[in-house]
Amino acid sequence: MKFETLFPFLIWFKLLTKESVKADFVAGLTGAVIVLPQGVAFATIAGLPPEYGLYTAMVMPIIAALFGSSFHLVSGPTTAISIVVFSAVSHHATPGTPEFVHMALTLTFLAGVYQFAFGVARLGSLVNFVSHTVVIGFTAGAAILIATSQLKHVTGIFVPKGETFLHTWMDLYAGIGDINPYLLVIGIATLISALIAKRFMPKLPNLLIGMIIGSVLALFFKNYTDIKLVGEIPAHLPPLSHPEFSFETLKLLAPEAFAVALLGLIEAVSISRAVATKSSQRIDSNQEFIGQGLSNMTGSFFSSYAGSGSFTRSGINYEAGAKTPLSAILAAIFLMIIVLLIAPLTAYLPIAAMGGVILLVAYNLIDFHHIKHTLSFSKSESSILITTFFATLFLELEFAIYLGVLLSLILFLAKTSTPRIPTLSFDDAVGDPNRKLVNINKKPVKQCPQLKIIRIDMSIYFGSINHIQNRIANIVENERIYHILIVASGINFIDLAGASALVAENSSLKKLGGGLYFVDIKAPVYEFSAKSCFIKKVGSNHFFDSKPEAIAAIYKKLDKNICAQCNALIFKECQ
Repeated sequence: MKFETLFPFLIWFKLLTKESVKADFVAGLTGAVIVLPQGVAFATIAGLPPEYGLYTAMVMPIIAALFGSSFHLVSGPTTAISIVVFSAVSHHATPGTPEFVHMALTLTFLAGVYQFAFGVARLGSLVNFVSHTVVIGFTAGAAILIATSQLKHVTGIFVPKGETFLHTWMDLYAGIGDINPYLLVIGIATLISALIAKRFMPKLPNLLIGMIIGSVLALFFKNYTDIKLVGEIPAHLPPLSHPEFSFETLKLLAPEAFAVALLGLIEAVSISRAVATKSSQRIDSNQEFIGQGLSNMTGSFFSSYAGSGSFTRSGINYEAGAKTPLSAILAAIFLMIIVLLIAPLTAYLPIAAMGGVILLVAYNLIDFHHIKHTLSFSKSESSILITTFFATLFLELEFAIYLGVLLSLILFLAKTSTPRIPTLSFDDAVGDPNRKLVNINKKPVKQCPQLKIIRIDMSIYFGSINHIQNRIANIVENERIYHILIVASGINFIDLAGASALVAENSSLKKLGGGLYFVDIKAPVYEFSAKSCFIKKVGSNHFFDSKPEAIAAIYKKLDKNICAQCNALIFKECQ
């Protein structure tokens, strides 16, 4: 085994140059400034003390950069993962308490174990079968939940802890007369100033600017109303911690940890692939799984909660000119320095301003363009999107993720279980030696009344064999054709269930004086067919390397009395 397999960072270490280090330095500094307000906001969403978001942004990016495969992915706290952590742990402990923190760290460790195991088992390709629409629908629903949870801080309306989505809105409506105008002004001013900063000063950290303006307003209003503050964040590096490894706790959190792991992997791989399309880099999903798993497992021992790849920070990292994962590592180091210097200033940050920032973060989570495009052009993807969205709002978040993934897989299997099986025939130019088989739906050509030629455009496996058998049955019962030639150029594999079913179909056709024949089988499929005795059971004389060879052999088995009265004459043998 090569060292690069165990230590993938050795690959990009060789690419470091003076120019690339300089570019990564600038990108890292930009990333550190951006993640500072995000880390505080995301930890608040997760129900953890604000410093835990910063700890996560210090530890996770380093481990994920060293052991992942993407050159530009920046890992750390994310909105979607944060709200799932809150939903999962809040069932068992009160948010913000030491017990809640311990359980969140245990959840993080378990999620990391799942992810690492998936990577080691080479299951990275499984993400390909989960529609990205699941993430779009989930994050849109999560965005509304997040915004709803922050309205009480911005308006000052009392909402009891643990209220559902609908009950929270009922409480807000009932308490509309109790809105605190000072808190509302602070929240709206924070939000608007962040938007203006992003519009006219895109290179500056707009969320940080919004927080500063909100804090200044809070200083002016503190004599008129009681304004709750976030409190001072400890000015030190991530302290050592330890997850709770009791059997009861592990058993309790294992199901929720699986949801966190699954969402984190989908996020990380989707984001790394999106950025890789711009940077022309190839992503190893298995290695990305390992990187995410190790970062969560390691982070749980350094006061970090579950995280994943961040689309915002990864995109900015690429746009800032990052060349290697060193930029993510430098961003984490710069964040440590910044926290040591300015952490005491968070004592002046009002919760209402934080609420305004989180409202903006929630709004940015909703991918309006993708949602509109999906609803306009794909009914199946729309069903995934809508189902996941409403499940996120009204059901448990972990169940919403499972439901979206399950529906995605069901629709995928539904598509693969009904392969296209077009009927083929030769065109009318009998004397042309180069004539090809054409789809009769695209060109109305004559067909042989005794030999049916079909092409199966997908693999033959347990899910699709019923559809294929029904197609063969229709040919036999409705057209009274018992010789069927399958053009297998579109078949990538045949499983044992599919092979057994085809053997049974061939036996049925033989009793009627016909048979099932195959041509243009790909080498790997032919090899499996030989090993599984599929070829032996059907008969080696039913398999052909070329269409002319197949037609010549099958023609000898046709009823010559019918041939004598046939006007189709599509084969050269007919002449």
